[in-house]
Amino acid sequence: MSYLYYEENLMTKMKSYPQHRYTKPGGATDILLVRHGQSRAALQEDPFDLVDGQGDPELSREGRRQAMRLNERLANEPIDSIYVTNMRRTTETAEPLAHRLNLTPRVEKDLREVHLGAWEGGLFRIKAAEPDPLYLELLRQQDWGVIPGAESRDQLCSRVLSAMKRIVTAHPNQTVMIVSHGGVISQILSHVTASRAFSFNSVDNASISHIVAESNQLVLRRFNDTSHLSSTFTSESATLT
Repeated sequence: MSYLYYEENLMTKMKSYPQHRYTKPGGATDILLVRHGQSRAALQEDPFDLVDGQGDPELSREGRRQAMRLNERLANEPIDSIYVTNMRRTTETAEPLAHRLNLTPRVEKDLREVHLGAWEGGLFRIKAAEPDPLYLELLRQQDWGVIPGAESRDQLCSRVLSAMKRIVTAHPNQTVMIVSHGGVISQILSHVTASRAFSFNSVDNASISHIVAESNQLVLRRFNDTSHLSSTFTSESATLT
């Protein structure tokens, strides 16, 4: 008698407990967190237009391509609602898929990007590239409030989690796509995993992260999925905002 036969015969006589895939509980909300596509490059002599004091660049040519790839990737997903922010790079990213699914994106202003104070209009990218000593201090403290006039980590967390709670409450048993920003998605995921504030700052443009909002917890199911953009397994981290 082979060992395999003995094992199979034994299993039929005993109560077995096989492993199972994760199953979303009833009433839970699937949330697809999408970072907007690549926006235009920052230029010191040509700062971004501002909306409510925050930089509002349009998508670059590459960003528009990424939006179309995102559209192709999610076209057959059972998405019930799409949320964007008051920043046009999120609206432009969502537009191809929203048109295809015949959905009108809802604006959730509290999921807009971190307010960068004195470093708005694209200056943040320039300071990060130098790198400015204050930028390095920001990374050390993991708090946006290091920048003069900028929103603090706690302020960002408060408004973002309030917005997420509203969305989850409005969409039980549904799938929602939220097109937002690098700093916001990083904040959400650090909260979900109880990790350091900047642990997820590597989120890429047009990437998909997936969380499930259950009755009393948020569960991370996927982070920074960019398989629709490239076949390369690893990629360089993107700069926030």
